[in-house]
Amino acid sequence: MRDLLVVGIVLFGSLYALRQPWVGAILWAWVSLMNPHNLAFGFAHSFPVAAIVAVATMIGVATTKDRQNPFDQPPVIWLALFLGWMCFTYPFSYNVEGSTDMLTKIVKIDLMTLVTLMVLKTRRHIEIFVWVVAGSLAFYGVKGGIFTIINGGNYRVWGPGGFIGGNNELALALIMIIPLIRFIQLQVTKTWMRRACSAAMLLTAAAALGSHSRGALLGIAAMAIYLWLKSPKKLGFGIGMVIAGMGLVLFMPEEWSARMNSIQDYEQDASSMGRINAWWAAFNVAKAHITGAGFDMYTYEIFARFAPNPLDLHAAHSIYFQVLGEQGFIGLFLFIGMWYSAWRMAGSIIRYKTNDPDRAWCKVLAAMCQVSLIGYAVGGAFLSLAYFDLPYDILVIIVLVKKWMFAGTSADPAVEKDVSITQFSRKAST
Repeated sequence: MRDLLVVGIVLFGSLYALRQPWVGAILWAWVSLMNPHNLAFGFAHSFPVAAIVAVATMIGVATTKDRQNPFDQPPVIWLALFLGWMCFTYPFSYNVEGSTDMLTKIVKIDLMTLVTLMVLKTRRHIEIFVWVVAGSLAFYGVKGGIFTIINGGNYRVWGPGGFIGGNNELALALIMIIPLIRFIQLQVTKTWMRRACSAAMLLTAAAALGSHSRGALLGIAAMAIYLWLKSPKKLGFGIGMVIAGMGLVLFMPEEWSARMNSIQDYEQDASSMGRINAWWAAFNVAKAHITGAGFDMYTYEIFARFAPNPLDLHAAHSIYFQVLGEQGFIGLFLFIGMWYSAWRMAGSIIRYKTNDPDRAWCKVLAAMCQVSLIGYAVGGAFLSLAYFDLPYDILVIIVLVKKWMFAGTSADPAVEKDVSITQFSRKAST
């Protein structure tokens, strides 16, 4: 039954995307983040769902006139430069053949990111995209949170596969979508939906803790501090945050507490020292080669030449050192520039002075995207997720909101015809 449901949704959505490519962009976000085919047990598990969605969406984009220029905003230019640099460095990789699969995957993700920017335009498009991005991962957050509570946090929560197959990777993805769920909660009008969002956020946080990921703990702490600093009611928000945090932490077993406490004793932790060894290897590679070593740099041959401990082979476990080792200092500059540009754009949305109540949601969503980026910047410092889809979806949201907010005035006929999810729900309830 699961197989028929997943394949049916993909085929129906792909056919619809031939005429309405924005549907294909939404469907791609669902497939790439949730990996629904991995939840099936039959033919859907090996069905080329991502390829079908991508091809149908590309055809729809090529045949429609209702598309916009994706390269008219600074973060997208940085993204294009970063992608171009990765394609340029590819032939200079230590192992070209071993780097091919990752480059192919990255090109697909970035191209679909650009396609999404071309076909999503209206407020309704943006809100649906946010719901799908948040919901695709909230499924695992709610599921993992229930699992954590039932088992008292004694067993780790693992991911569905792909970029977030591991416990640490899933945890970072989960903390990043909590702000998006909060945005949804602030937009819906029905009480039961707001309560459902509250439950989803708490369970997702519990699942992140249940992964036993130290990086996720640091990330969610940084997000909480930022939210507190920006909160107009610091005392009430701070008390509520401390109570919720202490409740979750006290619920976790001693094994979890011991693992989290090992952060301050990193010199005695083999995993931490292995990461530091990999970071030095990446730094030494970047000093020796302007183009880096390529995506397949985590071999004994490279570590024997560049790592302090040549026998301690580890992945980078850091988005920054991952890019540094694989793409060199220029690649790292472009990578950081892209996210800094996205952060500044979100800030410009928040600071924009307007009395138009129809634009208030833009400020809220931009603020929540900034919180997600903080989680990625801090938690990602300890995980190899430089090319994961979710951060690029956050970038897409920021760019689309900026374009809608500054170009979409009441005098714009396209915006006058737009009906948001929130507006629709209010009309339906009346």
